[in-house]
Amino acid sequence: MKNIILSISVALLLVSCKEETKDKLKEAKEALSLEMKNAVDSVKTKAETALDSVKTKAKSDLDSVITKSNLKVDEATQKIKEIKEVIKK
Repeated sequence: MKNIILSISVALLLVSCKEETKDKLKEAKEALSLEMKNAVDSVKTKAETALDSVKTKAKSDLDSVITKSNLKVDEATQKIKEIKEVIKK
């Protein structure tokens, strides 16, 4: 009788420990999933910020090149006008 009670006790103890382990594994899985999601979100935010920065710099550089090109075209146009005036005289 003692052996039966002892066997049942051990079996119940093992079953209850197994459930706790499953719960702990589930909690660990959820925590890991949350950490991974946060890490991915962080990387995504940093990438978006870097991309925005690159876009802004590229636009600024392009605007600068366009402005300098327009100035050169204006200078060339002025020189052509001067040369035409000299030729007319």
